[in-house]
Amino acid sequence: MNLDYERIFLSPPHMGGNEEKYVAEAFTSNWIAPFGKNLDIFEEQLCKRMQVNHAVPVSSGTAALHLSLMALGVEKGDVVMCQSLTFAATAFCINYVGASPVFIDSQMETWNMDPDLLRKAMEDQVAAGKTVGAIIVVHLYGMPAKMNEIMQIAAEYGVPVIEDAAEAMGSTYQGKQCGAIGDIGILSFNGNKIITTSGGGAMLCNNPVYAERARYFANQTREPKLHYEHKEVGYNYRMSNVIAGIGRGQMEVLDERIELRRSNFIYYLQCLSDLPGVSFCHEVPGSISNRWLSAILIDEEAADGVRSIDIIEMLNDKNIETRPVWMPMHMQPVYEKEIAYTNGVSQKLFETGICLPSGSILKLNELKRITRLIKSVFVEKTIEETVLR
Repeated sequence: MNLDYERIFLSPPHMGGNEEKYVAEAFTSNWIAPFGKNLDIFEEQLCKRMQVNHAVPVSSGTAALHLSLMALGVEKGDVVMCQSLTFAATAFCINYVGASPVFIDSQMETWNMDPDLLRKAMEDQVAAGKTVGAIIVVHLYGMPAKMNEIMQIAAEYGVPVIEDAAEAMGSTYQGKQCGAIGDIGILSFNGNKIITTSGGGAMLCNNPVYAERARYFANQTREPKLHYEHKEVGYNYRMSNVIAGIGRGQMEVLDERIELRRSNFIYYLQCLSDLPGVSFCHEVPGSISNRWLSAILIDEEAADGVRSIDIIEMLNDKNIETRPVWMPMHMQPVYEKEIAYTNGVSQKLFETGICLPSGSILKLNELKRITRLIKSVFVEKTIEETVLR
């Protein structure tokens, strides 16, 4: 690995300035607990920004997904329609409640859940006598899914929709915030997300019953009595007042972070779109992506033999963090026996896609270096092909 340059990370945290002040307030007031002013304000900020009535800050996006399924009453024996092209936590939470995932492949336009495959899966599973507990759709890398079509199918079958907007805070679809369109939405504030609390997440909804159930399970199902009494198994998923202080500060700079990430994408688009075989995922009409991660696809044949793995390995060797697009869940060994409705799209994205450094903290000279190095692979390949001829 080349250590002559400082490492460029894929998506590092980016503090705004007031986070330390709000964390200090938690220490000064001695509210080092899952209660306090920071939590109250952070919750209010989330509700206002996300245009929802209820926000439940919790310890992680995974916890928010788990609570969402529990709030909906999904249980053992149910099936849950789940986008295959996603991070594993989206699927794992289905197993937490004893249900089984049915994986749905993507369509190329948005890289997200294919509504046609979803409809086919719904028809088949209902015909087989299965109870479909929920549909989990993901806004991959911040790109909004085709929510109109998905919500229509869900309404026809009376099945609730969970939006995994872990990567999509600030993205909008038809003027609505991603995460506020379905019955329940979830956010992640992991260290690599567009805003962070170092770790954390939130469940979003307009239904007060869902919010109440989520808080109940997140607080270890404690009954409202002086003594500790529990009628159901609960979880310790509460967010700390300390890290909620980080969230308060991050919310103040969310719009700036979105603009910086979108600027990164535009730079990559302008510098790389003319390369043979290179393509991007573009916004469809009515959608605005926060561009949490900028990704490119490499068509090996059109690129005269340049492969995505060539670029990934070269950049990592130059101390620049990159990775492939998510490996689809239906291709994962842990889920090899589960039902999947596939069309080859997510597998192609996995095999040809590259996630490029996309942090809001990226400097112009770093962007120039990244794109220059990518271009050099194509130049070297062209020279190689010329010599061979």
